Amino acid sequence: MAGTASQASLLLQKQLKDLAKNPVDGFSAGLVDDSNVFEWQVTIIGPPDTLYDGGYFNAIMTFPQNYPNSPPSVRFTSEMWHPNVYPDGRVCISILHPPGEDPNGYELASERWTPVHTVESIVLSIISMLSSPNDESPANIEAAKDWREKRDEFKKKVRHIVRKSQEML
Repeated sequence: MAGTASQASLLLQKQLKDLAKNPVDGFSAGLVDDSNVFEWQVTIIGPPDTLYDGGYFNAIMTFPQNYPNSPPSVRFTSEMWHPNVYPDGRVCISILHPPGEDPNGYELASERWTPVHTVESIVLSIISMLSSPNDESPANIEAAKDWREKRDEFKKKVRHIVRKSQEML
């Protein structure tokens, strides 16, 4: 098990170095604490031309000791109103679900976690999620209802969290 953790640690250190050398538009990432490569602080900039445009949303990515064989968990620490984000901030997208067949039958195995994903591909998937909510299997039922039935109310709530995120800078 220690070998797996050290392999994960080396891989995460490499990904951190790569992101520092070649930053990606739309987010920044770094360690929460320099002594723990398994917990990252990520700031996602609301994607242009979306309801989240102009917002700055913080999240914590927590990697398991057997990364990349298992996915990290991602939780927004900034307030977030989105059908695919649980009320406690946890992000619910297919690539963060454990590899293999979906026991509920909603997702294909090919849509779920695979070890080829990197911090970059995960965050880019979250940015894509902000652009295109999936209300078919929502994590936040109320946000999904607003998205489907009360779009003006949804937009108002998102504008509020965007403004709030800008004030936190």
